[in-house]
Amino acid sequence: NAMYQADNANLGAASHYVGGAPIWGVSSSGRFMDPPNGSYIIYSSRQFQNTLDSGLFQTARMSPSSLRYYGIGLENGNYTVTLQFAEFDSPDPQAWKSRARRVFDIYLQGERREQNFDIRKAAGGKSFVVVKKQYVVPVVKNFLEIHLFWAGKGTCCIPTQGYYGPAISALSATPNFIPTVHYSVDKKSSSKTGVIVGVVIGVAVCLLAALAGVFVWRQKRKKMLLELEELYTIVGRPNVFSYSELRSATENFDSSNLLGAGGYGSVYK
Repeated sequence: NAMYQADNANLGAASHYVGGAPIWGVSSSGRFMDPPNGSYIIYSSRQFQNTLDSGLFQTARMSPSSLRYYGIGLENGNYTVTLQFAEFDSPDPQAWKSRARRVFDIYLQGERREQNFDIRKAAGGKSFVVVKKQYVVPVVKNFLEIHLFWAGKGTCCIPTQGYYGPAISALSATPNFIPTVHYSVDKKSSSKTGVIVGVVIGVAVCLLAALAGVFVWRQKRKKMLLELEELYTIVGRPNVFSYSELRSATENFDSSNLLGAGGYGSVYK
């Protein structure tokens, strides 16, 4: 009886996506030399074992280096985080593709919970078998971070090029307490006044800050000009030429006026 939100964002080498209510996000970094299907999402139409919802595992998010999921604006407290995985490579243990090893680390709130986690190994050496990992995780600043990190271990090119790094099919975070904050997408009308007031106050504050910034900048500029004039009275005003004057004096930087070249570039007569 859990409703999952789709993570089908087209992420690239260094990108992120934020969505949902409650708000969640995903970010990925790293670049595959040759990702399968030209995408960081892998697919399979096979039926998966050890689950009542095989369709949930027919797609998985993959990353060549670092894959992070975020829960944003969560009520503080302990949560049960469930991570669900399934390997997609050859189901035949005798095939050469079964030599593939996807190995990565799992961090929750910055703490490493699994080192050298291998989906296929955790599934008893089988592909298309669902593996669930559950952890109790504290949320203390209304923020949850799930980090899957490839530390350079395992294989890289079996069964295809760019087939390595962390991968995950589904995840969830369930509070181990009765929430006092409820999320709803139908609160727009009741919060319209608050939004208008917030916008008006925000605009007024921004205008005041901008005016104060302009005033301070003009005062500093005036002071700097005065100091510069005082310096010119002591050492003399320098000769400053525009680019058009230089171009005219050198006949458009004609090679006949070239005296030589040094570390700062060409020198013209």
